[in-house]
Formats: sequence, C-alpha cells, structure tokens
Amino acid sequence: MIVYRTKNDLSLHLDAIRKSGKSIGLVPTMGALHKGHTSLVEKAAGENGALVVTIFVNPTQFNDPADLEAYPRNLDKDLEILQSMKVDIVFVPSVKEMYPEEDKRSFDLGNLDKVMEGKHRKDHFNGVAQIVSKLFETVKPDRAYFGQKDFQQLIIVRHLVDLLNLDITIVACPIIREVDGLAMSSRNIMLNTEDRNLAPFIHITLQLAREKRGFLAPAEVKSWVISQFENQPRMKLEYFEIVEDKALQHVNDWGEKVNKVGCIAVQLGGVRLIDNLFFD
Repeated sequence: MIVYRTKNDLSLHLDAIRKSGKSIGLVPTMGALHKGHTSLVEKAAGENGALVVTIFVNPTQFNDPADLEAYPRNLDKDLEILQSMKVDIVFVPSVKEMYPEEDKRSFDLGNLDKVMEGKHRKDHFNGVAQIVSKLFETVKPDRAYFGQKDFQQLIIVRHLVDLLNLDITIVACPIIREVDGLAMSSRNIMLNTEDRNLAPFIHITLQLAREKRGFLAPAEVKSWVISQFENQPRMKLEYFEIVEDKALQHVNDWGEKVNKVGCIAVQLGGVRLIDNLFFD
C-alpha cells in the first residue's frame, strides 16, 4: 500500500496505471473508518484494477467550526484498516494541498442543495462539490463509490458529474447498520452510552413510518413521525421528508410513479445523525 500526500505524486502513479489499461476506482472518505466505509472499499476493489481511497476532512463543507474541530480523526487506525484490506493507494492530503488558495467556485446544484440537509447546513453541499470535483480531477476514476446513508449527497454527486460532463460512474452502496439498526457513521463514536442506546429509535421510527403508507397519506406519515420525536426529550428532530430519488421533490401521493425515500436528521446529545429508508 502506497500513501501519497501530494496531488502531483498521486497523478504520476495513476497515469502509469491508466496506461497499463487498468480501471481505477475511488472511495472518498473523511476517515474515522467503519464497516460502512470498508464495504465500499470491498466493492470497489472487486470492480477495478486499481483502487484509491482518500482520507481528508474537508473544511469547506462544515458550516460550524466547532463541528469541524470535533469531527473524529484517527489516521493511524485508518491506515491500519486499509493495509489489512490490501488497498493499492491511499491519498492523505493536507488542507493546503487541496486548497492552496480559497476556492471561490459556486456550483449550480438547482434545488438539490436547498432542501433537507441544505436547509440546515448552509453552503455544505457547495463545499462537497468543491472537494469532490478536486478529487475527480486528480484521480480521474472510472468509478467512484458513495454510501447511501448520505443520500442527498449521493444525488448531488451524480448531478455534479452531469454538470461537469465527466465520464465517471457513480456507484451507490447500501447503508451498513449496527445489529440494533443504527446506521453506521463516524459520528456514532461521539455518542455517550445513554444516547447510543437511544439512537436506534431513529431507524425503528423510519421502519414504522414505512409500514403506515398503507393507510396514511405522505403528509400524515410526516406528522406521525414528528409526533414520535416530540415524545423523545433527548432527541431533536431537524427534519423528516419523503422525497423522490432524482430531484428530491416531496412526494404528495403514494401513487406517484417515482422511487420514494424517507430521509431524516436528528440531534442527539449534540451529535447530528442522519438516516434514510426507501419506502417502496
């Protein structure tokens, strides 16, 4: 396994791989790796001749400096995990390497960055687009792998590929969950014991909400979910929305010929947790 710190060194290596005819897969991460990440790595390794995993906590997608500061980091452990998985290349750049100067680019994401996460995290997705576009430009992958847990991000990355006219296949990978149903996230380690025990309530509520589609309209399901969190004093529901999986527009009727996804964000003990579930 080779660890690169600069874009130039990484690009030179990848040029040689590309000339040999091998396909290149990319798994972008912010580190603090868990089984969700390793499932992406396993899939990417099986579908490409060479694999690049990036570890970079991107400052431009954090609208709260305290959240950026608190984000879990454990590079030594991350590299140990990737070494055991026989990853070819790991890219671990500094902030200065990725942003030698302020990135003032603003991406036209349509309405995709104005709902759900976009409402609560100003400029978050523009920051995501900035770093993902930089990684795509450096790695030039044939395929890039993103987890479905960050569903809105996945849709926006697909839009970004179209916007920039890139020949990259975006591969969506399913949510990996703990035994109790909690979606795996790097933020989970920030939960104290009491809050960690409460956290599965999020996924349980999503499952129950999906079951209610047989006799409640989408707006009524949303009201029911809101009421459930009103009875959880340690949890603050930021949003619950049922949207379609292309433009993230609200679903108003179950009869609409679209794929329907229930998306949720909850604050628990100062930790922000997101999850989603297909309602079809």
